[in-house]
Amino acid sequence: MRRNLVVGGSTGVLLVLLFLYPTSRNHVSGPSVPAATPGVVSTSPGTSDLTVNGTSEGTRYGPVQVRITVRGHRLITVTAVVYPSSGGRDREISSFALPQLEQEAIAAQSARIDTVSGATFTSDGYRRSLQSALDAAHFRAAG
Repeated sequence: MRRNLVVGGSTGVLLVLLFLYPTSRNHVSGPSVPAATPGVVSTSPGTSDLTVNGTSEGTRYGPVQVRITVRGHRLITVTAVVYPSSGGRDREISSFALPQLEQEAIAAQSARIDTVSGATFTSDGYRRSLQSALDAAHFRAAG
């Protein structure tokens, strides 16, 4: 009887500790990064450059928001301004996924880009934010 009580109590303590352990899904370390206001950020006088923020798109691991620059009928830059970075694993995933997503967006000249393996949620949020920025810029690729 006493042994059962000790084993049951130990199991209960272990479960409580496991649920309290911080992970990227239930713990945010440090201040959260505020999203930039979606829509047109700036137009460059004398050039046809237009800079636009996409909407901040929530994902399982944190928000994703991109900023694009369009020159004429070309998408010239795509930058993630908000992305999951609350834990070491989030930063690791973002560090390899975001450059790939940026390159693909520039090459595709659209939000029709592939998901980065191992970064499915980040890729989905990136695509949605990118599409909202392209829509706000009234961007249609030259073709």
